[in-house]
Amino acid sequence: MKKIYHILLFLAVALFFFSACNEEWKEEQYEHYVSFKAPLNDLGVTEIYVSYKADEVSNYKLPVVVSGSTTNPQNLTVKVALDPDTLEVLNYERFQSRVDLYYEQLSDTYFTMPGTVDIKAGEDVGLLNIDFNFKDIDLADKWILPLTIVPDTENGTYTPHPRKHYKKALLRVMPFNDYSGKYGAANLKTYIKGSENGAPIVKSNIQLYVVDDHTVFFYAGMVDENRMDRHNYKVYAELDEETNEVRLYSDNPEMQFQSYSTPTFTVDEQMDVTRPYLLKRTTIIEGIDFSFRDYSTSDVVDYDFTVRGQIAMERRINTQIPDEDQAIEW
Repeated sequence: MKKIYHILLFLAVALFFFSACNEEWKEEQYEHYVSFKAPLNDLGVTEIYVSYKADEVSNYKLPVVVSGSTTNPQNLTVKVALDPDTLEVLNYERFQSRVDLYYEQLSDTYFTMPGTVDIKAGEDVGLLNIDFNFKDIDLADKWILPLTIVPDTENGTYTPHPRKHYKKALLRVMPFNDYSGKYGAANLKTYIKGSENGAPIVKSNIQLYVVDDHTVFFYAGMVDENRMDRHNYKVYAELDEETNEVRLYSDNPEMQFQSYSTPTFTVDEQMDVTRPYLLKRTTIIEGIDFSFRDYSTSDVVDYDFTVRGQIAMERRINTQIPDEDQAIEW
Protein backbone atom coordinates (compact mmCIF):
# COMPACT_ATOMS: atom_id res chain seq x y z
CA MET A 1 0.00 0.00 0.00
CA LYS A 2 2.86 2.30 0.89
CA LYS A 3 4.39 1.66 -2.53
CA ILE A 4 1.15 2.75 -4.23
CA TYR A 5 1.18 6.05 -2.27
CA HIS A 6 4.77 6.71 -3.39
CA ILE A 7 3.79 6.13 -7.01
CA LEU A 8 0.79 8.46 -6.74
CA LEU A 9 2.95 11.13 -5.10
CA PHE A 10 5.52 10.84 -7.90
CA LEU A 11 2.82 11.19 -10.56
CA ALA A 12 1.36 14.24 -8.83
CA VAL A 13 4.77 15.97 -8.67
CA ALA A 14 5.48 15.12 -12.32
CA LEU A 15 2.08 16.49 -13.37
CA PHE A 16 2.77 19.72 -11.47
CA PHE A 17 6.11 20.30 -13.17
CA PHE A 18 4.69 19.39 -16.57
CA SER A 19 1.91 21.94 -16.13
CA ALA A 20 4.40 24.55 -14.96
CA CYS A 21 6.53 23.98 -18.06
CA ASN A 22 3.52 24.37 -20.30
CA GLU A 23 2.58 27.65 -18.59
CA GLU A 24 6.16 28.86 -18.92
CA TRP A 25 6.21 28.35 -22.69
CA LYS A 26 3.10 30.46 -23.13
CA GLU A 27 5.25 33.51 -22.45
CA GLU A 28 8.07 34.77 -24.64
CA GLN A 29 11.42 33.25 -23.68
CA TYR A 30 13.58 35.43 -25.93
CA GLU A 31 13.25 38.73 -27.78
CA HIS A 32 11.39 39.43 -31.00
CA TYR A 33 14.54 40.58 -32.78
CA VAL A 34 14.46 41.11 -36.54
CA SER A 35 17.21 39.62 -38.71
CA PHE A 36 18.09 38.43 -42.21
CA LYS A 37 18.26 34.78 -43.11
CA ALA A 38 21.65 35.04 -44.81
CA PRO A 39 24.18 32.58 -43.33
CA LEU A 40 27.82 33.40 -44.05
CA ASN A 41 30.21 31.04 -45.81
CA ASP A 42 33.91 30.65 -45.01
CA LEU A 43 34.68 33.82 -46.98
CA GLY A 44 32.40 35.92 -44.77
CA VAL A 45 29.68 36.44 -47.42
CA THR A 46 26.42 34.81 -48.49
CA GLU A 47 26.42 33.44 -52.03
CA ILE A 48 23.04 33.83 -53.74
CA TYR A 49 22.34 32.24 -57.11
CA VAL A 50 19.99 34.13 -59.40
CA SER A 51 18.93 33.01 -62.87
CA TYR A 52 20.44 35.10 -65.68
CA LYS A 53 17.91 36.62 -68.06
CA ALA A 54 19.32 38.89 -70.74
CA ASP A 55 16.33 41.17 -71.31
CA GLU A 56 14.22 40.36 -68.27
CA VAL A 57 14.27 40.99 -64.56
CA SER A 58 15.38 38.17 -62.26
CA ASN A 59 13.85 38.16 -58.79
CA TYR A 60 15.39 37.06 -55.50
CA LYS A 61 13.44 36.93 -52.24
CA LEU A 62 15.57 37.52 -49.15
CA PRO A 63 13.88 36.28 -45.93
CA VAL A 64 13.55 38.74 -43.05
CA VAL A 65 12.84 36.83 -39.84
CA VAL A 66 11.33 37.69 -36.43
CA SER A 67 12.98 35.57 -33.73
CA GLY A 68 11.44 34.35 -30.48
CA SER A 69 9.61 31.39 -28.96
CA THR A 70 6.17 32.91 -29.65
CA THR A 71 4.60 34.19 -32.83
CA ASN A 72 5.12 37.79 -33.86
CA PRO A 73 2.05 39.64 -32.44
CA GLN A 74 1.97 42.79 -34.59
CA ASN A 75 2.25 44.16 -38.11
CA LEU A 76 5.80 45.31 -38.80
CA THR A 77 7.29 47.47 -41.51
CA VAL A 78 11.02 46.76 -41.41
CA LYS A 79 13.39 49.28 -42.97
CA VAL A 80 16.28 47.98 -45.07
CA ALA A 81 19.20 50.01 -46.44
CA LEU A 82 22.51 49.61 -48.24
CA ASP A 83 25.49 49.14 -45.95
CA PRO A 84 28.77 50.12 -47.67
CA ASP A 85 30.52 50.60 -44.31
CA THR A 86 30.28 46.91 -43.40
CA LEU A 87 31.55 45.95 -46.85
CA GLU A 88 34.52 48.27 -46.36
CA VAL A 89 35.31 46.63 -43.01
CA LEU A 90 35.04 43.13 -44.52
CA ASN A 91 37.40 44.01 -47.37
CA TYR A 92 40.04 45.44 -45.08
CA GLU A 93 39.84 42.69 -42.48
CA ARG A 94 40.02 39.94 -45.08
CA PHE A 95 42.35 41.37 -47.73
CA GLN A 96 44.24 44.18 -45.99
CA SER A 97 46.28 46.05 -48.66
CA ARG A 98 45.31 43.67 -51.51
CA VAL A 99 42.75 46.10 -52.90
CA ASP A 100 42.70 44.16 -56.16
CA LEU A 101 40.90 41.37 -54.28
CA TYR A 102 38.29 43.63 -52.69
CA TYR A 103 34.62 42.90 -53.22
CA GLU A 104 32.81 45.57 -55.19
CA GLN A 105 29.45 46.99 -54.15
CA LEU A 106 26.87 46.03 -56.74
CA SER A 107 25.97 49.03 -58.85
CA ASP A 108 22.34 50.15 -58.74
CA THR A 109 22.40 49.64 -62.53
CA TYR A 110 21.94 45.95 -61.82
CA PHE A 111 19.28 45.90 -59.10
CA THR A 112 16.26 47.58 -57.57
CA MET A 113 14.62 46.88 -54.22
CA PRO A 114 12.08 48.49 -51.88
CA GLY A 115 13.25 50.28 -48.75
CA THR A 116 10.94 48.25 -46.49
CA VAL A 117 9.55 44.75 -46.05
CA ASP A 118 6.23 43.99 -44.34
CA ILE A 119 5.75 41.20 -41.81
CA LYS A 120 2.14 40.56 -40.80
CA ALA A 121 0.92 39.84 -37.27
CA GLY A 122 0.84 36.10 -36.73
CA GLU A 123 3.73 35.57 -39.17
CA ASP A 124 7.44 35.37 -38.43
CA VAL A 125 8.90 35.82 -41.92
CA GLY A 126 8.67 38.53 -44.57
CA LEU A 127 10.35 38.54 -47.98
CA LEU A 128 12.43 41.39 -49.37
CA ASN A 129 11.93 41.35 -53.16
CA ILE A 130 15.15 42.23 -54.99
CA ASP A 131 14.96 42.57 -58.78
CA PHE A 132 18.17 42.06 -60.75
CA ASN A 133 19.00 43.03 -64.31
CA PHE A 134 22.32 41.41 -65.25
CA LYS A 135 22.67 42.62 -68.83
CA ASP A 136 26.34 43.42 -69.59
CA ILE A 137 27.52 42.64 -66.04
CA ASP A 138 31.21 41.66 -65.77
CA LEU A 139 31.65 38.86 -63.25
CA ALA A 140 35.41 39.27 -63.21
CA ASP A 141 34.45 41.81 -60.53
CA LYS A 142 33.30 40.19 -57.27
CA TRP A 143 29.94 41.88 -56.71
CA ILE A 144 28.43 42.22 -53.24
CA LEU A 145 25.05 43.67 -52.29
CA PRO A 146 25.54 44.81 -48.66
CA LEU A 147 22.33 45.29 -46.65
CA THR A 148 21.43 46.22 -43.08
CA ILE A 149 18.25 46.40 -41.02
CA VAL A 150 17.61 49.97 -39.90
CA PRO A 151 16.29 50.43 -36.32
CA ASP A 152 12.78 51.85 -35.88
CA THR A 153 13.82 54.90 -33.88
CA GLU A 154 10.46 56.66 -34.31
CA ASN A 155 7.98 54.07 -33.06
CA GLY A 156 10.15 51.31 -31.63
CA THR A 157 7.96 48.59 -33.15
CA TYR A 158 10.95 46.30 -33.78
CA THR A 159 14.60 45.90 -32.82
CA PRO A 160 17.31 44.63 -35.17
CA HIS A 161 19.15 41.60 -33.85
CA PRO A 162 22.09 42.74 -31.69
CA ARG A 163 24.48 40.35 -33.43
CA LYS A 164 25.86 42.09 -36.51
CA HIS A 165 25.91 38.92 -38.64
CA TYR A 166 22.15 38.59 -38.14
CA LYS A 167 21.07 42.15 -38.85
CA LYS A 168 23.36 42.50 -41.87
CA ALA A 169 23.56 40.62 -45.17
CA LEU A 170 26.55 40.57 -47.51
CA LEU A 171 25.10 38.98 -50.64
CA ARG A 172 27.67 37.68 -53.17
CA VAL A 173 25.53 37.82 -56.29
CA MET A 174 26.14 34.85 -58.62
CA PRO A 175 24.02 34.90 -61.80
CA PHE A 176 23.80 31.49 -63.48
CA ASN A 177 22.73 30.05 -66.81
CA ASP A 178 22.54 26.43 -68.02
CA TYR A 179 26.31 26.18 -68.47
CA SER A 180 27.86 28.24 -65.68
CA GLY A 181 29.11 26.79 -62.42
CA LYS A 182 31.97 24.83 -60.90
CA TYR A 183 33.41 22.18 -63.23
CA GLY A 184 35.71 19.35 -62.35
CA ALA A 185 38.99 20.08 -64.14
CA ALA A 186 41.20 17.08 -63.33
CA ASN A 187 41.27 16.25 -67.05
CA LEU A 188 42.13 19.78 -68.16
CA LYS A 189 45.92 19.98 -68.37
CA THR A 190 48.11 23.06 -68.69
CA TYR A 191 51.62 22.70 -70.17
CA ILE A 192 54.52 25.01 -70.81
CA LYS A 193 54.26 25.46 -74.58
CA GLY A 194 56.71 23.16 -76.32
CA SER A 195 56.72 20.70 -73.40
CA GLU A 196 53.34 19.09 -74.00
CA ASN A 197 54.85 15.63 -73.38
CA GLY A 198 56.01 16.64 -69.93
CA ALA A 199 54.19 16.82 -66.60
CA PRO A 200 51.07 19.02 -66.76
CA ILE A 201 49.77 21.56 -64.28
CA VAL A 202 46.25 20.62 -63.12
CA LYS A 203 43.53 22.33 -61.09
CA SER A 204 40.84 20.28 -59.35
CA ASN A 205 38.06 22.72 -60.27
CA ILE A 206 37.42 25.60 -62.64
CA GLN A 207 34.65 28.19 -62.37
CA LEU A 208 32.65 29.20 -65.44
CA TYR A 209 30.94 32.59 -65.16
CA VAL A 210 27.89 33.94 -67.02
CA VAL A 211 28.31 36.28 -69.98
CA ASP A 212 24.90 35.80 -71.61
CA ASP A 213 22.32 33.03 -72.12
CA HIS A 214 24.67 30.80 -74.11
CA THR A 215 28.11 32.17 -73.28
CA VAL A 216 30.35 31.75 -70.24
CA PHE A 217 33.94 32.64 -69.46
CA PHE A 218 36.72 31.09 -67.43
CA TYR A 219 40.27 32.11 -66.58
CA ALA A 220 43.07 30.64 -68.68
CA GLY A 221 45.54 28.17 -67.22
CA MET A 222 46.21 28.62 -63.51
CA VAL A 223 44.72 32.12 -63.35
CA ASP A 224 41.77 32.46 -60.95
CA GLU A 225 39.81 35.22 -59.23
CA ASN A 226 42.67 35.76 -56.77
CA ARG A 227 44.91 37.16 -59.53
CA MET A 228 44.96 40.95 -59.61
CA ASP A 229 45.18 40.88 -63.43
CA ARG A 230 42.45 38.23 -63.91
CA HIS A 231 40.45 40.56 -66.21
CA ASN A 232 43.17 40.10 -68.85
CA TYR A 233 42.94 36.29 -69.01
CA LYS A 234 39.29 35.57 -69.69
CA VAL A 235 38.54 32.79 -72.19
CA TYR A 236 35.00 32.96 -73.56
CA ALA A 237 33.05 29.81 -74.44
CA GLU A 238 29.99 30.24 -76.67
CA LEU A 239 27.86 27.07 -76.74
CA ASP A 240 25.71 26.38 -79.80
CA GLU A 241 22.74 24.21 -78.84
CA GLU A 242 22.02 23.27 -82.48
CA THR A 243 25.47 21.91 -83.35
CA ASN A 244 26.72 21.18 -79.80
CA GLU A 245 29.92 23.00 -80.75
CA VAL A 246 31.81 25.41 -78.50
CA ARG A 247 33.58 28.50 -79.83
CA LEU A 248 36.49 29.56 -77.65
CA TYR A 249 37.86 33.10 -78.00
CA SER A 250 39.45 36.00 -76.16
CA ASP A 251 38.92 39.76 -76.38
CA ASN A 252 42.48 40.59 -75.26
CA PRO A 253 45.04 40.65 -78.15
CA GLU A 254 47.98 40.77 -75.72
CA MET A 255 47.02 37.31 -74.49
CA GLN A 256 47.80 35.94 -77.99
CA PHE A 257 45.02 33.38 -77.61
CA GLN A 258 44.77 30.65 -80.26
CA SER A 259 42.30 27.76 -80.37
CA TYR A 260 43.41 24.68 -82.33
CA SER A 261 40.16 22.72 -82.20
CA THR A 262 36.39 23.05 -82.07
CA PRO A 263 35.34 21.65 -78.70
CA THR A 264 31.94 20.00 -78.29
CA PHE A 265 29.59 19.67 -75.37
CA THR A 266 27.04 17.10 -74.22
CA VAL A 267 24.27 17.31 -71.64
CA ASP A 268 23.02 14.10 -70.01
CA GLU A 269 20.04 13.92 -67.65
CA GLN A 270 19.22 11.03 -65.31
CA MET A 271 17.00 10.65 -62.29
CA ASP A 272 18.77 9.71 -59.07
CA VAL A 273 18.32 6.04 -58.11
CA THR A 274 17.86 6.58 -54.37
CA ARG A 275 16.06 9.92 -54.62
CA PRO A 276 13.75 9.66 -57.67
CA TYR A 277 12.68 13.32 -57.42
CA LEU A 278 16.30 14.44 -57.98
CA LEU A 279 17.43 15.12 -61.54
CA LYS A 280 21.16 14.81 -62.22
CA ARG A 281 22.23 16.95 -65.17
CA THR A 282 25.81 16.42 -66.35
CA THR A 283 27.46 18.85 -68.78
CA ILE A 284 30.76 17.86 -70.40
CA ILE A 285 32.90 20.14 -72.59
CA GLU A 286 35.60 18.13 -74.36
CA GLY A 287 38.18 18.60 -77.09
CA ILE A 288 39.64 21.76 -75.55
CA ASP A 289 42.98 22.70 -77.13
CA PHE A 290 44.28 26.28 -77.00
CA SER A 291 47.35 28.31 -76.18
CA PHE A 292 47.85 31.71 -74.53
CA ARG A 293 50.57 34.00 -73.30
CA ASP A 294 50.96 35.06 -69.68
CA TYR A 295 52.58 38.46 -70.18
CA SER A 296 52.13 40.00 -66.75
CA THR A 297 53.41 37.51 -64.15
CA SER A 298 56.99 38.55 -64.80
CA ASP A 299 58.47 41.88 -65.84
CA VAL A 300 61.36 40.05 -67.47
CA VAL A 301 59.90 37.22 -69.55
CA ASP A 302 56.55 36.11 -71.00
CA TYR A 303 55.28 32.56 -70.54
CA ASP A 304 53.43 30.63 -73.23
CA PHE A 305 51.06 27.82 -72.22
CA THR A 306 49.05 25.11 -73.93
CA VAL A 307 45.76 23.94 -72.40
CA ARG A 308 44.18 20.63 -73.41
CA GLY A 309 41.47 18.29 -72.17
CA GLN A 310 37.90 18.39 -70.92
CA ILE A 311 35.80 19.63 -68.00
CA ALA A 312 32.55 18.34 -66.50
CA MET A 313 29.85 19.66 -64.18
CA GLU A 314 26.97 17.86 -62.46
CA ARG A 315 23.90 19.73 -61.25
CA ARG A 316 21.43 18.15 -58.89
CA ILE A 317 17.95 19.57 -59.37
CA ASN A 318 15.02 18.91 -57.03
CA THR A 319 12.08 18.55 -59.42
CA GLN A 320 9.62 19.07 -56.54
CA ILE A 321 10.67 22.72 -56.19
CA PRO A 322 9.30 25.08 -58.89
CA ASP A 323 11.81 27.93 -58.39
CA GLU A 324 14.92 27.13 -60.40
CA ASP A 325 17.40 28.90 -58.13
CA GLN A 326 15.98 27.07 -55.10
CA ALA A 327 15.69 23.69 -56.85
CA ILE A 328 19.41 23.41 -57.66
CA GLU A 329 21.55 21.98 -54.87
CA TRP A 330 24.39 24.47 -54.94
